[in-house]
Amino acid sequence: MKKLVLASGNRGKLKEFRDLLANRDFDVLAQSDFSLDSAEETGLTFVENALLKARHVCRQTGLPALADDSGIEVDALQGAPGIYSARFAGANASDEANNQKLLAELANVPDKKRSARYQCVLVLMRHTEDPTPLICQGSWEGFILREPKGTGGFGYDPLFYVPTHQCSAAELDSAVKNQISHRAVAMRALLQALAHFHVADS
Repeated sequence: MKKLVLASGNRGKLKEFRDLLANRDFDVLAQSDFSLDSAEETGLTFVENALLKARHVCRQTGLPALADDSGIEVDALQGAPGIYSARFAGANASDEANNQKLLAELANVPDKKRSARYQCVLVLMRHTEDPTPLICQGSWEGFILREPKGTGGFGYDPLFYVPTHQCSAAELDSAVKNQISHRAVAMRALLQALAHFHVADS
Protein backbone atom coordinates (compact mmCIF):
# COMPACT_ATOMS: atom_id res chain seq x y z
CA MET A 1 0.00 0.00 0.00
CA LYS A 2 1.18 3.52 -0.79
CA LYS A 3 1.04 5.75 2.31
CA LEU A 4 -0.52 9.18 1.87
CA VAL A 5 -1.05 11.79 4.58
CA LEU A 6 -4.18 13.95 4.48
CA ALA A 7 -3.31 17.56 5.35
CA SER A 8 -6.44 18.02 7.45
CA GLY A 9 -7.73 17.28 10.93
CA ASN A 10 -11.28 16.80 9.62
CA ARG A 11 -12.36 13.21 10.37
CA GLY A 12 -15.20 13.38 7.85
CA LYS A 13 -12.80 14.29 5.06
CA LEU A 14 -10.42 11.54 6.19
CA LYS A 15 -13.15 8.88 5.91
CA GLU A 16 -14.24 10.24 2.53
CA PHE A 17 -10.72 10.11 1.08
CA ARG A 18 -10.02 6.67 2.62
CA ASP A 19 -13.16 5.26 1.01
CA LEU A 20 -12.35 6.78 -2.37
CA LEU A 21 -8.70 5.73 -2.47
CA ALA A 22 -8.98 2.30 -0.84
CA ASN A 23 -9.18 0.48 -4.16
CA ARG A 24 -6.31 2.55 -5.57
CA ASP A 25 -3.82 0.91 -3.18
CA PHE A 26 -3.50 3.98 -0.93
CA ASP A 27 -3.39 3.92 2.86
CA VAL A 28 -4.61 7.41 3.83
CA LEU A 29 -3.28 8.63 7.18
CA ALA A 30 -4.36 11.70 9.15
CA GLN A 31 -1.90 14.50 9.91
CA SER A 32 -2.98 14.10 13.53
CA ASP A 33 -1.35 10.64 13.49
CA PHE A 34 1.94 12.55 13.36
CA SER A 35 0.92 15.21 15.92
CA LEU A 36 1.32 17.92 13.28
CA ASP A 37 0.06 21.47 13.56
CA SER A 38 -1.82 22.78 10.54
CA ALA A 39 0.09 24.87 8.04
CA GLU A 40 -0.39 28.64 8.12
CA GLU A 41 -2.66 29.52 5.20
CA THR A 42 -0.92 32.62 3.85
CA GLY A 43 -1.75 32.06 0.17
CA LEU A 44 -4.00 34.35 -1.84
CA THR A 45 -5.72 31.57 -3.79
CA PHE A 46 -7.19 28.14 -3.09
CA VAL A 47 -4.34 26.60 -5.11
CA GLU A 48 -1.64 28.38 -3.10
CA ASN A 49 -3.17 27.36 0.23
CA ALA A 50 -3.59 23.72 -0.82
CA LEU A 51 0.05 23.65 -1.97
CA LEU A 52 1.19 25.18 1.34
CA LYS A 53 -0.72 22.54 3.31
CA ALA A 54 0.56 19.63 1.21
CA ARG A 55 4.19 20.81 1.28
CA HIS A 56 4.03 21.34 5.05
CA VAL A 57 2.88 17.74 5.60
CA CYS A 58 5.47 16.32 3.15
CA ARG A 59 8.23 18.21 4.95
CA GLN A 60 7.14 17.05 8.40
CA THR A 61 6.41 13.39 7.57
CA GLY A 62 8.60 12.52 4.59
CA LEU A 63 5.51 10.99 2.96
CA PRO A 64 3.32 12.01 0.00
CA ALA A 65 0.52 14.38 1.03
CA LEU A 66 -3.01 15.20 -0.11
CA ALA A 67 -4.49 18.61 0.71
CA ASP A 68 -7.64 20.45 -0.20
CA ASP A 69 -8.68 24.05 0.09
CA SER A 70 -12.25 25.06 -0.52
CA GLY A 71 -14.76 27.82 0.02
CA ILE A 72 -17.54 29.84 -1.53
CA GLU A 73 -17.28 32.83 -3.84
CA VAL A 74 -20.14 35.27 -4.34
CA ASP A 75 -20.23 37.34 -7.53
CA ALA A 76 -21.91 40.37 -5.95
CA LEU A 77 -19.04 40.48 -3.42
CA GLN A 78 -16.31 40.24 -6.09
CA GLY A 79 -15.57 36.64 -5.15
CA ALA A 80 -15.65 37.05 -1.35
CA PRO A 81 -15.52 35.32 1.05
CA GLY A 82 -13.36 33.03 -1.13
CA ILE A 83 -10.25 31.75 0.66
CA TYR A 84 -11.52 33.41 3.85
CA SER A 85 -14.80 31.42 3.86
CA ALA A 86 -14.11 29.63 7.15
CA ARG A 87 -13.18 32.89 8.92
CA PHE A 88 -15.45 35.37 7.12
CA ALA A 89 -16.93 36.62 10.40
CA GLY A 90 -13.58 36.49 12.21
CA ALA A 91 -11.03 33.97 13.48
CA ASN A 92 -12.67 30.76 14.75
CA ALA A 93 -16.09 32.01 13.58
CA SER A 94 -18.98 29.54 13.72
CA ASP A 95 -20.84 28.48 10.57
CA GLU A 96 -23.85 30.44 11.84
CA ALA A 97 -21.80 33.62 12.31
CA ASN A 98 -20.35 33.32 8.81
CA ASN A 99 -23.81 32.75 7.34
CA GLN A 100 -25.25 35.76 9.15
CA LYS A 101 -22.43 37.98 7.92
CA LEU A 102 -23.00 36.79 4.34
CA LEU A 103 -26.73 37.55 4.59
CA ALA A 104 -25.97 41.02 5.96
CA GLU A 105 -23.52 41.74 3.13
CA LEU A 106 -26.14 40.72 0.55
CA ALA A 107 -29.16 42.36 2.22
CA ASN A 108 -29.73 44.81 -0.66
CA VAL A 109 -28.72 42.52 -3.52
CA PRO A 110 -31.64 41.31 -5.71
CA ASP A 111 -32.24 37.59 -6.19
CA LYS A 112 -31.01 37.45 -9.78
CA LYS A 113 -27.64 38.92 -8.74
CA ARG A 114 -26.98 36.50 -5.88
CA SER A 115 -25.06 33.96 -8.00
CA ALA A 116 -22.31 32.06 -6.23
CA ARG A 117 -20.24 28.90 -6.43
CA TYR A 118 -18.42 26.56 -4.15
CA GLN A 119 -14.81 25.88 -5.17
CA CYS A 120 -12.51 23.01 -4.20
CA VAL A 121 -8.85 22.50 -5.08
CA LEU A 122 -7.10 19.21 -4.34
CA VAL A 123 -3.30 18.89 -4.39
CA LEU A 124 -1.34 15.64 -4.25
CA MET A 125 2.38 16.18 -3.64
CA ARG A 126 4.83 13.26 -3.74
CA HIS A 127 7.58 14.98 -1.74
CA THR A 128 8.54 18.45 -0.47
CA GLU A 129 10.36 19.47 -3.65
CA ASP A 130 7.84 17.90 -6.07
CA PRO A 131 8.04 20.14 -9.18
CA THR A 132 4.84 18.75 -10.71
CA PRO A 133 2.22 18.18 -7.98
CA LEU A 134 -1.16 16.91 -9.09
CA ILE A 135 -3.71 19.74 -8.91
CA CYS A 136 -7.44 19.09 -9.45
CA GLN A 137 -10.29 21.58 -9.19
CA GLY A 138 -14.06 21.33 -8.93
CA SER A 139 -16.83 23.93 -8.71
CA TRP A 140 -20.56 23.89 -7.92
CA GLU A 141 -22.83 26.67 -9.21
CA GLY A 142 -25.77 28.10 -7.27
CA PHE A 143 -27.32 31.16 -5.62
CA ILE A 144 -27.39 32.60 -2.11
CA LEU A 145 -30.79 32.39 -0.42
CA ARG A 146 -32.28 35.13 1.79
CA GLU A 147 -32.57 32.82 4.81
CA PRO A 148 -31.12 29.44 5.86
CA LYS A 149 -32.95 26.28 4.80
CA GLY A 150 -32.25 22.69 5.82
CA THR A 151 -30.24 21.10 8.61
CA GLY A 152 -27.75 18.93 6.74
CA GLY A 153 -24.25 19.67 5.51
CA PHE A 154 -22.03 22.36 7.00
CA GLY A 155 -20.55 25.75 6.22
CA TYR A 156 -22.71 27.80 3.89
CA ASP A 157 -24.89 24.84 2.81
CA PRO A 158 -28.13 26.25 4.36
CA LEU A 159 -27.76 29.39 2.21
CA PHE A 160 -26.51 27.73 -0.99
CA TYR A 161 -29.41 27.13 -3.37
CA VAL A 162 -28.84 24.33 -5.92
CA PRO A 163 -30.91 25.13 -9.06
CA THR A 164 -30.64 21.57 -10.47
CA HIS A 165 -32.35 20.15 -7.37
CA GLN A 166 -34.43 23.22 -6.38
CA CYS A 167 -33.35 23.18 -2.74
CA SER A 168 -30.47 24.27 -0.54
CA ALA A 169 -27.34 22.16 -0.20
CA ALA A 170 -28.37 21.56 3.43
CA GLU A 171 -31.64 19.98 2.22
CA LEU A 172 -29.91 17.49 -0.07
CA ASP A 173 -29.46 13.86 0.92
CA SER A 174 -25.77 13.42 1.77
CA ALA A 175 -25.38 10.70 -0.87
CA VAL A 176 -26.69 13.10 -3.52
CA LYS A 177 -24.47 15.93 -2.30
CA ASN A 178 -21.43 13.65 -2.46
CA GLN A 179 -22.18 13.02 -6.13
CA ILE A 180 -22.64 16.62 -7.31
CA SER A 181 -20.66 18.88 -4.98
CA HIS A 182 -17.49 20.82 -5.77
CA ARG A 183 -15.45 18.29 -3.75
CA ALA A 184 -17.06 15.38 -5.62
CA VAL A 185 -16.11 16.94 -8.97
CA ALA A 186 -12.52 17.55 -7.80
CA MET A 187 -12.28 14.01 -6.41
CA ARG A 188 -13.42 12.47 -9.70
CA ALA A 189 -10.73 14.47 -11.50
CA LEU A 190 -8.18 13.29 -8.94
CA LEU A 191 -9.13 9.63 -9.36
CA GLN A 192 -8.89 9.90 -13.14
CA ALA A 193 -5.52 11.66 -12.96
CA LEU A 194 -4.08 9.09 -10.53
CA ALA A 195 -4.13 6.52 -13.33
CA HIS A 196 -1.26 8.46 -14.94
CA PHE A 197 0.46 9.76 -11.79
CA HIS A 198 3.22 7.68 -10.21
CA VAL A 199 3.50 7.61 -6.44
CA ALA A 200 6.25 5.38 -5.05
CA ASP A 201 5.39 2.66 -2.55
CA SER A 202 6.15 3.78 1.00
